[in-house]
Amino acid sequence: MSDNNSIDETSRAILRELQNDGRLSIQDLSVRVNLSPTPVARRLRALEESGLITGYSVRLDEEKTGFPFSVFISVKLSRQIDDALTTFEDLIKSFPEVVDCWLMTGNRDYLLRVATAGLREFESFLTGRLAKVPCVETIETSIPLRRVKDGLERLP
Repeated sequence: MSDNNSIDETSRAILRELQNDGRLSIQDLSVRVNLSPTPVARRLRALEESGLITGYSVRLDEEKTGFPFSVFISVKLSRQIDDALTTFEDLIKSFPEVVDCWLMTGNRDYLLRVATAGLREFESFLTGRLAKVPCVETIETSIPLRRVKDGLERLP
């Protein structure tokens, strides 16, 4: 059950429903997928044990939590050796402003998404912390105007 091709339609339906509302009870989930609660619970446990479901979480509204200002940052390191990558990643993990960080292919090494209270706080983060990280050669920022799609790993 660990790859998409081996998931049957009922398990896909369970996953789709949980992606839309991870707080569904087994009873409500069983109604939505037209299966009795015991088999739904058994399938759900199997999906969790297989690692297909990696956890449950709450998505927060960044604006309402005081961090409405997002910036995408492309970072190029001066060298791409193991110790530089490890140093950069360890420091980035310690910065609460960084909400996403991806190691990339192409002409930049990392893509970050930073969320702050505003432009002043972002400038402070950029000049006071990120620009001082060892091995950072170039930083390129982009400010998003609006989110067009917010999709989390949706199943077909």
